[in-house]
Amino acid sequence: MPKPSKNEIIRCRHFAWKLFRRGKTWYADGRSNSINASRHSLDTENKLQAIDLLHELDRVRAEDLGLTPRASKVENLNKPLPLEEGRKLYEKHVSRPRVVGGVRTSTQKKYRSVFDKFLPFAESRGVTSWNLVTAQLLIDYASHLQGKGYAHKTQNNELTMLKQVIKQLIGDGHLKNMEPVKLKLRRAESQPAYCYRPDEVAEMIRVARKSPALKWLLDAVIALACTGLRISELAGLRWRDIDSEHAILSLTDETARPESDGRQRRELKSGRSRHFPIHPDLLAVLKGIEQVDQYVFHGPRGGRLKPDTVRRILIRELIEPLGGTFPTPDGEQGFKHGRLHSFRHYFCSTCANNGVPERMVMDWLGHADSEMIRHYYHLHDEEARRRMNGLDFLGGVSGRSADGAENKHDKEDVEPPSPDGSDDGDKP
Repeated sequence: MPKPSKNEIIRCRHFAWKLFRRGKTWYADGRSNSINASRHSLDTENKLQAIDLLHELDRVRAEDLGLTPRASKVENLNKPLPLEEGRKLYEKHVSRPRVVGGVRTSTQKKYRSVFDKFLPFAESRGVTSWNLVTAQLLIDYASHLQGKGYAHKTQNNELTMLKQVIKQLIGDGHLKNMEPVKLKLRRAESQPAYCYRPDEVAEMIRVARKSPALKWLLDAVIALACTGLRISELAGLRWRDIDSEHAILSLTDETARPESDGRQRRELKSGRSRHFPIHPDLLAVLKGIEQVDQYVFHGPRGGRLKPDTVRRILIRELIEPLGGTFPTPDGEQGFKHGRLHSFRHYFCSTCANNGVPERMVMDWLGHADSEMIRHYYHLHDEEARRRMNGLDFLGGVSGRSADGAENKHDKEDVEPPSPDGSDDGDKP
């Protein structure tokens, strides 16, 4: 026989309520009080949320039965907003059309991922409504993320988003008499992706060329190295984006265009279209690829190129086998940490090292502003290095001679030899 359900008595301010569940839904029975408060459905399957709603029900029934004066209109507006309901409201807000401020589909997925982690955490702390989300709860959540090994940047991004959620729910009138969460977040400079060296890229290409089964990966590696494209951009590259006659590659952002023929619109991260010349090495690769459909690059079995597949096989077939050739010192970032995005850094570094104007590279990569690009241009600033080498910080006692510079004081104290080779010091 099934176990009889245990009814829990919850004593609120005005009534004692028997909390029970019928099916999956929680109910509250107040009929046992001296004044019958009747039985009510709490319309939730979550017990913690049911308890929150029970306190609100207790107040409303006390008002209805004349046991307490009705709360002011402002107080009545403080009805708890369940976490899941607030999530749906915010997701609806950010999924509105881009023209009125909606965000990209990829960004919506990131928001969903944050909700999927934060809501269970909040409920584990007894918080079931957005009204109870405080700065301290967000601090505790940051500690939770840190304990799970999430990077500082991830913690910053997630807490920033949650603060935005509360601010938006307040602005839209879903949370009354609440102030946005005041929690100052410290931005930390995140470690950039590893930047491949020319010899490492050359060796990866050499290894890939030895295996006919890796021809598709070889093409992708050369394309990434020669363009700095994101892997998602490379996977979505179509033949109509290639102008072989003029050696021009065009990436068009199609966010504002209507979908047609079932073709997915291209959404670039920057939201801006860009055009740049095709390097001769990449042009040779493109001429060797058979046009089987509208897409340029394909996976190992001839289907659509999937970023995760490229990442896994790059690591398995190239990064790990070459780990001994390019060892990574303990505690440092090295070749074994190289990933697909490392080709973007490699492209930028190569351009900077060869004198391509910074503004031009920013246009090629689709950046209006970029710390990554500035980093490599500062790293390869030959004029800055020349000026630094010309400074004398040690008062002439460094003994440098590699660049032809001699000790300043030695130059002043030693006279040049006489033309005939004799020592002037022997003269009377």
